[in-house]
Amino acid sequence: MKLKNVKKAIIPAAGLGTRFLPATKAMPKEMLPIVDKPTIQYIVEEAIESGIEDIIIVTGKGKRAIEDHFDNAYELEQTLLNKEKFELLEKVQEASKMVDIHYIRQKEPKGLGHAVWCARNFIGNEPFAVLLGDDIVQAETPCLKQLINEFDRTHSSVIGVKRVPEDETHRYGIIEPYEQFGRSFQVRNFIEKPEKGTAPSELAIIGRYIFTPEIFLFLDKQEIGAGGEVQLTDSIQKLNEIQRVFAYEFEGKRYDVGEKLGFIETTIEFALQKEELRDDLLKFMAQKLEN
Repeated sequence: MKLKNVKKAIIPAAGLGTRFLPATKAMPKEMLPIVDKPTIQYIVEEAIESGIEDIIIVTGKGKRAIEDHFDNAYELEQTLLNKEKFELLEKVQEASKMVDIHYIRQKEPKGLGHAVWCARNFIGNEPFAVLLGDDIVQAETPCLKQLINEFDRTHSSVIGVKRVPEDETHRYGIIEPYEQFGRSFQVRNFIEKPEKGTAPSELAIIGRYIFTPEIFLFLDKQEIGAGGEVQLTDSIQKLNEIQRVFAYEFEGKRYDVGEKLGFIETTIEFALQKEELRDDLLKFMAQKLEN
C-alpha cells in the first residue's frame, strides 16, 4: 500500500523549561523570544515551508500563552489599525494566519515519547513529522523538507541527525550506523544518551523526525526508559527492528536554544542578521571587548 504524503506534524511543547527558571515559571520556554519572535514560531514556520498543512501542539499546564500567540488578538490589532501602525499589525496577524493549529494537553510530564503518543488520534494511519522546539535550523531547503524528500525516496521513517563533539554525545540520542548513502544512513541501533565514552558515533538525533504510523505500536506500550520517562528513541529502536528507519544528516546550521548559552548565542547571531540592529550591536560588542 502506498503511503500518504506527509501533511501533519506534532510539536511537543509540554516541557517544564527548568533550565530557564525563573523566567519560565509563568511563561512557556517556547515563547521566549529570539530577538522579536518566539522560538516556537520559527518551528511552525519551518513546518509550513516544508508543506505541512495541519499541526498539533502538545501542551501542558501553564502553556496557554502558546495558544494565544497563534490566535487573533482583536483588541491589539484594532489599536494598531487605529494608530496606522500597519507594519506592526502585519507582524501580529502573521502568526494567526499561518496554518491550522490544534492543541492537546499532556496531563503528566512522562517524557517525549508520551507527548508524541498523546497526538495519536490526530495522526491516525498516516506518516507524520515531529519537530522539537529546542532546535532551530537555518537552511536553504528547510530541514524538515529535506527529511520529507528522503521519506519520499525511501518510504521509510527518517530521523534528522547532526554531528556533535564527542564529549557531548552523552546528552543526545546517538545512532550506530552500518551503511551510508551520501547523507543517508541505515542504522543498526538508536541509543538514548549513552554513557560518556561509549557512543558508537558522533551522529546525534536533532529534533526532526518523519515517522510511519507504526511507531505507535511501540509508543502504545508506554515503556519507561532513561530518566524514568517514556523515551521516543526507545520506540524508534524497536520500529527499526520491524521496518527500516533511516538517519539523514541534514544540511544547514543548527542552533541549540534549549540551553542558556545556546539561546544567548542564537539571539546575538539572529540580531546580527537584522539590518536595523547589526551596526549598533557590533559597536556595542566592540565597546564591551575594549573594557
